[in-house]
Amino acid sequence: MAEFVKAAKTDEIAPGQSKMLEVNGKKIAIFNVAGSFYAIDDTCSHRGGSLSQGMIEGEKVTCPWHGAVFDIRSGEVLGPPAPKGVACYNVRVDGVQIEVEI
Repeated sequence: MAEFVKAAKTDEIAPGQSKMLEVNGKKIAIFNVAGSFYAIDDTCSHRGGSLSQGMIEGEKVTCPWHGAVFDIRSGEVLGPPAPKGVACYNVRVDGVQIEVEI
């Protein structure tokens, strides 16, 4: 059964930035898009690049290794060479605490 777990505090991730966190043994990238928080798998489905280290443009992140593009809000792949999207996780903010559903 999925449950929300504490992942970070809102002031740890500035707008337009991201952070990789290990939550229950999973590497998850948390993004702040204009004050809204999103969480997807941190590992690119192409060759394993860290998406939290990628370039963020609006609601898209580009893998730093080979340039695959993903939608931060859904994990959907938007551009090659990634063959498929990555998992997306529900996020909620409780006060200043960001929680991710795992």
